[in-house]
Parts: sequence; structure tokens; C-alpha cells
Amino acid sequence: MDFITYANAMGTTGGTGATGSGGSALSAFIPIILMFAIFYFLLIRPQQKKSKEHREMLSALKTGEKIVTSGGIYGEITGIDKNTVTIEIAPKVRIKVTRESVSVVIK
Repeated sequence: MDFITYANAMGTTGGTGATGSGGSALSAFIPIILMFAIFYFLLIRPQQKKSKEHREMLSALKTGEKIVTSGGIYGEITGIDKNTVTIEIAPKVRIKVTRESVSVVIK
């Protein structure tokens, strides 16, 4: 009889228990929402801003500007096409690179 009373005691919750609480679904999503907000402000947003600035810099390239490519080549722009830039890296030595490979304009 001792076992039966113990089993009955375990089965009764008194109406309040772990049978479901309304706020648990929302509280489970709060950490996920906070993690997304942190990732957005620390990683995604700065990368988008940097990408936008690089696109604006590429669209404003002009002949005569001194640049550095992503490969580390210094030179002066002598010609610009839609997708390529001609750079003079030494007297009478010119190379063509893609526009996207220009990383910095030297002021």
C-alpha cells in the first residue's frame, strides 16, 4: 500500500504544474531574437556599409588617380572601361585589372 499512496501523490499536481505555461513559447524565442540583433549590428550592418562605400569609390574612379589593387600593386589610372582599369605601374608599363580589384584610392 505504500507504493500506491506514493504513486497517487506523484500524479496529483493540484491544478498547477508543468502542464503548460503561456509565456514559455515567447521566452524561448527571446534569446534567438537577441542573437540575431547582435549579429546584425556587429557583423551584417558594418559589412553592408563597407560594401556600399567600396561600390561608390569604384564608380567615382577617374584617370590620373593613384590606386592600390587588392593584390598590393601601386599604380596610376591611365584608362577606364566598364569592367577594367588600365594602370601604369612603371614608366611605359601598363596592366589591365578588373574594376573590383581596386581596393584603395591614394589621396
